[in-house]
Amino acid sequence: MAEKKTPMRKCIGCNEMKDKRELIRIVRNSEGVMNVDPSGKLSGRGAYICKCTDCFDAAVKAKRLERAFKTRIPDEIYTSLREALSENC
Repeated sequence: MAEKKTPMRKCIGCNEMKDKRELIRIVRNSEGVMNVDPSGKLSGRGAYICKCTDCFDAAVKAKRLERAFKTRIPDEIYTSLREALSENC
């Protein structure tokens, strides 16, 4: 039997391709609300990031989240995302 392909996604912090299940999805829905999506199934535009806060800090510093979501992101959202990522780490 042929093996199933594992879905690969790129972390926006470290730019490494990893298994989708190893990453956490950050999603922005149609109302503009951003959330951490541990299930990976919420609707909206998503970006993937490693579970460590180092990748998140690198993504914030290089403004990769703003580029991925094509919008300016307020500092309050960054702090709430950092707290949610630290819970998942």
